[in-house]
Amino acid sequence: MTGHSGLDTQVLIAGGGPVGLGLAVELGQRAISCLVVERSHTPVPIPRGQNLTQRTMEHMQAWGIEAALRAARTIPPEYGIGGLTAYGTLLGEYHYDWLQRELVRPFYATDNERLPQYATEAVLRARVAALPNVETRFGSRVGTVSQDDDGVTATVLGDTPGTVRAAYVVGCDGARSTVREQAGITQTRSDHDRLMVLLVFRSTKLHALLERYKGKSFYNVLTPELQGYWQFFGRVDLGTTWFFHAPVPMGTTRDNYDFAALLHAAVGQTFALEIEHVGFWDLRFAVADRYRAGRIFIAGDAAHSHPPYGGYGINTGFEDARNLGWKLAAALQGCAGPQLLDSYSAERQPVFASTAADFIEKSIREDRDFLNTYNPGKDRAAFEHGWDLRRTGASSEVGAFEPHYGGSPIVPARGERTGAVGRHIFAARPGHHLAPQPMSSGQSLFKALGSGFTLIALGTGPAALAAPFIAAANRIGLPLTTLTDTRDGGRERWEAALILVRPDHFVAWCGEEAEDAGQVLQVASGG
Repeated sequence: MTGHSGLDTQVLIAGGGPVGLGLAVELGQRAISCLVVERSHTPVPIPRGQNLTQRTMEHMQAWGIEAALRAARTIPPEYGIGGLTAYGTLLGEYHYDWLQRELVRPFYATDNERLPQYATEAVLRARVAALPNVETRFGSRVGTVSQDDDGVTATVLGDTPGTVRAAYVVGCDGARSTVREQAGITQTRSDHDRLMVLLVFRSTKLHALLERYKGKSFYNVLTPELQGYWQFFGRVDLGTTWFFHAPVPMGTTRDNYDFAALLHAAVGQTFALEIEHVGFWDLRFAVADRYRAGRIFIAGDAAHSHPPYGGYGINTGFEDARNLGWKLAAALQGCAGPQLLDSYSAERQPVFASTAADFIEKSIREDRDFLNTYNPGKDRAAFEHGWDLRRTGASSEVGAFEPHYGGSPIVPARGERTGAVGRHIFAARPGHHLAPQPMSSGQSLFKALGSGFTLIALGTGPAALAAPFIAAANRIGLPLTTLTDTRDGGRERWEAALILVRPDHFVAWCGEEAEDAGQVLQVASGG
């Protein structure tokens, strides 16, 4: 029992995949009791969700598992984790580097990583097991969910059946979310009417063939007949195991299609292989119209789903967990204003909608237009000119993907719309991720930040600058950590003397003087 009258736990998390586990760690570290109910006893050994961005690794750093994740990597650390786009076949004449996340590394606190989702889940499970206020029930699932003014009642089915009473429920139970359906949360879907296959196969010969592309871990093949839809290879380990997904004809089954021939055609050469897994999925986008219904929330694939293009899915889900976690904790600890929980949906829903439209669907459309316009067999010079333009612009996607909350109700109005399109700069901006800079003490900025809101005060007399915020925080009962430092050594790049940082490392407010500190804190905490 949590000490809350009539509650078995403060937060019930339906689904213990990576997002549900990440949310449990975020809540557990904030002294919130939670119960994770997950149907799988062990992580499902299918390689997906492999690309973890620098931002996601900041979460892992905050959750105390960065080192463990890097140690769990299935490809040696000295081997690169970048990608490549090829035309026609993987071994063809035309290719360029793709998804170069290292280009935005200066704006984040740590490096990106690559490992299969099941390896990430194993590390998260171990972290959850070390948190005394987090309970897990593997081999079970959430059945019915109902809510009233005081809490949520859910039935649990499976190995540990029963009824659970919680203050809040979060559905992290996948694209076919039971929690979402029972909460009456509708979805907007965009179907592409494409059947996709996922193959997992073993081949040491393919590793040898791809030695020409040093340091690459995933490969995207564009072919004219597929109209912009990808054939995609990825390494699971170094040298033996691979995954591949691509469009296949409607009606394809495990038994009526030559998948080895499909792989050979995509590579451009026959090679020895052994197929270990064949799965299918429909290429579609879906986004919930809202992420909250009273005391019920959704996150991860329950809130949004899309094809595994560009490695956006798992990273978006982890950001959901980080955003929602601190807000639920604030509400349960009495530090949240009435708008704070609503801001979760207001911030995260438009970010995914923008990710889907402005990056994934846009890339499919642009690839289709390129393939319809250029053909090296008809006009090689024109094709090579177009290909060079793509090569030059290949870095723009990574630079432009900068999810932000510029239009959030808990961020001062700046005339921005919340979304995923932005630009990486060092200047502090309300609603945007704070690019870390070194502190004069030598301590890492993100390790120096408090678990709640933090005020960074810079320049001469920073304590006097911070004083109005400290007084206002004490007055409204909002925990506030204060960091003071000089305005040089890189910190001048923030272009502000005062920066109010949220628990998720986004900037709540910044300026040169306090203005109305009480109003700033009220807005930032949902008041």
